[in-house]
Amino acid sequence: MAQKWAVLAVLLFLLINLVEAHKRVSVEAGHEAVLSCPNISKVPLLLVTWKRNCRSCYCLSYRRDQNETRRLNCSERITWKYSPVSDPALRIYPVNLGDEGIYTCEFANSEGNFHFLFSLIVIVPPTVTLTHDESRVAACQASAGKPAADISWIPASNHSSEEEFHHPNGTVTRVSYFGWTNISFPSVTCLVTHAAMNQTLVIGLNYTSVLQTRTTSHRLLYILTGAAAGVVAVTGVTVCLIFRHRACCLRKRAQAPAEHFTTRGWGFPPSCGRRACDFPEDIYVNYNPRSIYVFLEEHRHK
Repeated sequence: MAQKWAVLAVLLFLLINLVEAHKRVSVEAGHEAVLSCPNISKVPLLLVTWKRNCRSCYCLSYRRDQNETRRLNCSERITWKYSPVSDPALRIYPVNLGDEGIYTCEFANSEGNFHFLFSLIVIVPPTVTLTHDESRVAACQASAGKPAADISWIPASNHSSEEEFHHPNGTVTRVSYFGWTNISFPSVTCLVTHAAMNQTLVIGLNYTSVLQTRTTSHRLLYILTGAAAGVVAVTGVTVCLIFRHRACCLRKRAQAPAEHFTTRGWGFPPSCGRRACDFPEDIYVNYNPRSIYVFLEEHRHK
């Protein structure tokens, strides 16, 4: 009986002094990641340390006896979520692909040492597009997603194919092709399933309507082009007519006969002939225009 209690005591001691757990945390890129290091004991902690990817790669640490926090090889985006005394949770914001890895929380108190492992996985939602071409093939593409998205079609078809492109940053682009040459359905639906999102896209398969749409757009382009050309032509004709009219007016003025102007001669009084009214040259010695004007007026009244 005593041996049984001794074995149980040793097992309990090992469980208390070396507790290690593993937790997987998935966070979408650009969001906040919180890694909680639970204090399974009610005894206050003495030391807490966060490490990344290896047991010797220190990131954040706190010593209660010195009330000291240290940061080593740690981004400024990685901080304490709360106070390390009460809750030594680790906060990463915003999360990016470079933050992926294994994080270890180690803390010690009077009851022992405790280790908790966290596997941080960053999820990147893909960019989804659905297009088609003139060869009656639809392409549903989920670009740069992590992990790769799943693509399916409604209705299901044996004419679909798929390919993947892996990028250096760990993201994947997946493209699924759907041919509808011998299918009478009016439309097909592309279903994209991903850990960060689900998206549904629908595209019509009426190829005639596609051609009609393109023909209508071409006709509209032709109409607009013709209207613009018509406006330019009317403007040019109007300007030509204006200049032609002005040229005709100038030509008519140039060909018209010169106008004759008659000058009314000065009438001498009847009592004075041309020779009798000749004045001697010495009369201009004391020339005064006013006296001449008065003289002429007197002769006119007579």
